[in-house]
Amino acid sequence: MDSPRARLYGLGMSVSAQPRFLDRRTPPHIATLILLAGLPALAINVFLPSLPAMTRHFETDYAIMQLSVSLYLAMNAVLQLAIGPISDRFGRRPVVLWSIALFVLATLGTLLATTVEVFLLFRMLQAVIVAAMVLSRAIVRDMVGEAEAASMIGYVTMGMALVPMVAPLIGGVLDQLLGWQANFQLMLICGLAVLVLSWRDLGETATARPASFRAQFAEYPELLTARRFWGYCLAATFSMGAFFAFLGGAPFVGTEVFGLSPAMVGLYFGAPAVGYALGNFLSGRYSTRHGVNRMVLWGTLICTGGIAALVAAHAVGLAPAPVFFGFFIFMGLGNGMVMPNATAGMLSVRPRLAGTASGVGGAIMIGTGAGLSAATAAMLKPGVGAWPLLVMMSITAILSVFAITYVIARARRLGV
Repeated sequence: MDSPRARLYGLGMSVSAQPRFLDRRTPPHIATLILLAGLPALAINVFLPSLPAMTRHFETDYAIMQLSVSLYLAMNAVLQLAIGPISDRFGRRPVVLWSIALFVLATLGTLLATTVEVFLLFRMLQAVIVAAMVLSRAIVRDMVGEAEAASMIGYVTMGMALVPMVAPLIGGVLDQLLGWQANFQLMLICGLAVLVLSWRDLGETATARPASFRAQFAEYPELLTARRFWGYCLAATFSMGAFFAFLGGAPFVGTEVFGLSPAMVGLYFGAPAVGYALGNFLSGRYSTRHGVNRMVLWGTLICTGGIAALVAAHAVGLAPAPVFFGFFIFMGLGNGMVMPNATAGMLSVRPRLAGTASGVGGAIMIGTGAGLSAATAAMLKPGVGAWPLLVMMSITAILSVFAITYVIARARRLGV
């Protein structure tokens, strides 16, 4: 009889294979999965406190410099459409290794850029690192079933949440001490380190592969017409949409509305990550017991309720900077419960297309996030305060509740 641990890790490889750290003949260690998920988070978050300084350096407008966020997210979305099918066809390991290597080269390009146009070009190319995030989830789904996947993804992203918790603070300090380029030097060093680790530890987990891309794409309608897939996907998209609006608008609000220094903006940027880590812990602890639908519902309600409370406090003048940014802990908490469970739900609709589902779902989520981030930044002008940010976050959070409510109502109607 196989042990539970052997069965847990044996779905993508031989049933006797168990993770052995730095042995690429076995499934990856959970620490490697955490770092694979954390590197893309670092690339998104660490330089955000430097956006005003980068705007001055390249002698451009804040809305143009903010494209380093929205264009990056848009390219993330496009790439995810290809990453999933390619990894389903050729395996997780080669796609992850190539993506990290290309990220390292693109990061070097951002450091050598002399104009904002060249910088933005290499910044878009950095988006290839999204493969590490997408495939860390697919690798988990290769290894375990739906409820266990939600739990394991929760623990992986709980560890990964430490990155956005501390990266903006580190980025703000580096900006003040060494300039904005230091943030991209940090990305370069971390990229090289994760590349070496992945080369040594990342064993292949996707052994059941489609015969051809044609056969794979022929199964797309089966995935894209599944209402349950869309319900989970939209719940995740709209819940995280509030966070992407935060990414687009919070640097401006912190600097221009509250007059904060880059280091203080970086410190307050860690508030959502504190909540996210807690939400991930709750997912890891309770998803198997309560199921993905309840966890997603509770998460969307917490996110929406926290934003509603912030709107009320801001409206009556009771939200100075510590309170304003502190409320985003609830947004992070809700998202920390939504994302592992909604992701596990998406990947379980058609398990044989886990990589594809992860890529398509991620593309929709990140593409929508890019639009929300850019739209929020465009609406923030001197004199309007923080209201565009708060309105955008409120709308997306409410839509996430409707999405998961539909999934639950449909499940009850079908008796599943």
